[in-house]
Amino acid sequence: MKKGPRLNGLIAATYTPMYADGRLRLDLVEPMVERLIADGVAGLYVCGSTGEGMSLSTVERQQVTEAYVAASRGRLPVIVQVGHNSLAEARILAEHAASTGADIISATCPSYFKVPDESTLIDCMADLASAAPATPFYYYHIPALTGSAVDIVKFLEQAGVRIPSLVGLKYTDTKLFEFQCCLAIDNGAYDVVWGCDEMLLGALATGAKGAIGSTYNAIAPVYHRLISAFERGDIGAAQAAQMQSIQFIRSLYRYKFHPAMKVVLSLLGIDAGPCRLPLGGLSTSEIEAIRAAMVEGKYLQR
Repeated sequence: MKKGPRLNGLIAATYTPMYADGRLRLDLVEPMVERLIADGVAGLYVCGSTGEGMSLSTVERQQVTEAYVAASRGRLPVIVQVGHNSLAEARILAEHAASTGADIISATCPSYFKVPDESTLIDCMADLASAAPATPFYYYHIPALTGSAVDIVKFLEQAGVRIPSLVGLKYTDTKLFEFQCCLAIDNGAYDVVWGCDEMLLGALATGAKGAIGSTYNAIAPVYHRLISAFERGDIGAAQAAQMQSIQFIRSLYRYKFHPAMKVVLSLLGIDAGPCRLPLGGLSTSEIEAIRAAMVEGKYLQR
């Protein structure tokens, strides 16, 4: 299934809202989705790294999926990340996502026992994707977190025969040359979506049409300016918007990134709570420092 959808524009890797004690707070999903739609986001990537999918139980991941599919109401595509160290659980999640109405499923590889080569990765993803054979599948390449050192270009070159539903790749790495190779496979047969917010401008120059990222939850207008400037050939303005993004992200990396992003969401009016352990939350002083940085960056008024 090398045809299928092509993801364009900004796709938000969504956060999973929680109460202070770590319970899911699914009543916040709808207002989160409405805000993203108002900000011009073109899709939702659910239960990925940003959404703490690996810290949720299978039942919780199903509940989060149902909440986002219901809140989207068909207005934008919902991609559900179903990867798991247990392929049996991943199949359950894949089948559930498809039955719930998700538009696309995506998955990381198992990461506790490392995937040693492209052939094993194909075996794993074929097994998982077979649970939802009619739903387009995007492999989620994020080697910094999975520890998978396979050649992702070779994987895409070889995987199509074994995984008929494979239509694309979420590429979360920084190797633009490798990203370009993925885009070129079979004359552009696969939809390769960029996943590093700090390097969106470089990805656009390399051929990216869609991007999935965490900071699109908070500063999507910055990235819209970047894309518009690039499309009209104003590289200076595009570089300025990318630098604004970089400065925003660097300010959050002074802390734990995802807990800091949840603080940002709360400052913007969506109290999504803390992250679960091992990520956890931030101290009062750290929260105040983020507030001050948001004011200085003109994302908040005093």
